[in-house]
Amino acid sequence: MDGTRRRTPRRGTGMTILPAAYLPSVEYFWHLAQGGCVVDLGEHFVKRSERNRARILATDGAMELTAHVRHADRPCQPMRDMRLDYSKRWQHQHWGALTASYKSSPYFDHYARRFEPFYRREYAFLADYDLQLTELLCSLAHIPMPEVSERYVEAAPGDRDLRPKRREGPAFAAEPYVQVFSDRMPFEANLSFADLLFAEGPAAASVLARCRPE
Repeated sequence: MDGTRRRTPRRGTGMTILPAAYLPSVEYFWHLAQGGCVVDLGEHFVKRSERNRARILATDGAMELTAHVRHADRPCQPMRDMRLDYSKRWQHQHWGALTASYKSSPYFDHYARRFEPFYRREYAFLADYDLQLTELLCSLAHIPMPEVSERYVEAAPGDRDLRPKRREGPAFAAEPYVQVFSDRMPFEANLSFADLLFAEGPAAASVLARCRPE
């Protein structure tokens, strides 16, 4: 377990409970920008979810990047204990996909040196990988990093629980911005926040502020 993880936070009212996520979505970062969020590392890992999957924009449309984990089929594994699997070169493939997709975006070259180490270093735990990437994105967008809980967070009345894979509640309306390949394909909403950051740079937080739940 990486030493940068944080203690269980104090219980507040009306919290937003989030899973750890790999290169989280624009919607995820919209919630972070509102404040009052906690990332739950005590919940069970959910396969085929944002915990180890991100969506970016490629030349033929949205594509998924999946961070490989060990023993994904074992039931009831806490997120904090999920280990990454490097038997296949997924980091190399992900960095190649990010570079191919975003090399022509306005801010990719400006930020690339900050992201590349995440695709060279081998992290032991998925949670540490997710959190440190999220911390980088937060720092570049000047959004506060959320609290992190090692223990399962029980949702209380008034909390917004965004851990379930299929959630009820209002839809999220993303604010359009100029994406790569916008000259030949329509706007693709709610990709990884990295897509917005590479497109808008320091203005990414302003775009978030114009998003809203419907």
